[in-house]
Amino acid sequence: MLQQPAKPDLIFTWGNPSRGDDALGPAMYELLQHEALDGVDLLTDFQLQIEHAIDLEGRERVLFVDASTSASAPFELARLQPEQDASYTTHAMSPQALLSVYRQINGCEPPPAWLLSIRGYEFGLGLPLSTAANRHLQAAFGHVLKLLDPARPADRDEHIVIPD
Repeated sequence: MLQQPAKPDLIFTWGNPSRGDDALGPAMYELLQHEALDGVDLLTDFQLQIEHAIDLEGRERVLFVDASTSASAPFELARLQPEQDASYTTHAMSPQALLSVYRQINGCEPPPAWLLSIRGYEFGLGLPLSTAANRHLQAAFGHVLKLLDPARPADRDEHIVIPD
């Protein structure tokens, strides 16, 4: 079977839909699936794993999206650098460790990557997405659409924290 070439941009979300606000990543994936996103592939999973380094091949840009208990509300956007941390030896990896694995496998730098951390509050098993997290999701969704289409106006209420 012939495999489709990778689109230039990848949005990779992850999280567990059964653990309250940990569902923010998969919820973003669901929202983006309803958009006409030219040149963008969407991928979601429960966690990042070493095998996902292959999904970064042939990309020009990567946006990782996950829930966070420490991000400022509604979300933070940060540029990522490859970094080998302790997570590369576990089943769940950090995006920085995944970028490092990509560099090791391919012998070159990974595509430019960013992490969109959406603030969540309640992560208990069986909980639904909290009202506050859903508001943060909507703000983050609007920002992602703006990143993909700079002509689109940003939400006026957005609070974007971009760490150094």
